[in-house]
Amino acid sequence: MPAGVSWSRYMRMFGASILSMFAGAQVVHQYYLPDLSIPEIPPKPGELQTELQGYKIREEAAAAFKQFKAQQKVD
Repeated sequence: MPAGVSWSRYMRMFGASILSMFAGAQVVHQYYLPDLSIPEIPPKPGELQTELQGYKIREEAAAAFKQFKAQQKVD
């Protein structure tokens, strides 16, 4: 009996915590949309530039939406 609880309760809590960690990792992965492509030639030191792809996509969509709204007001 780990931590003073029954094995069945311990295994349920362990399973719930593992599923929670996997779900949280998936949510973060979907939010930030990391670039998982592997370049053929690795970049030289200091040449690697990282950016949040998900943030960039949302920012571009917001700018396009604002531009669309501005065009609708003009017409």
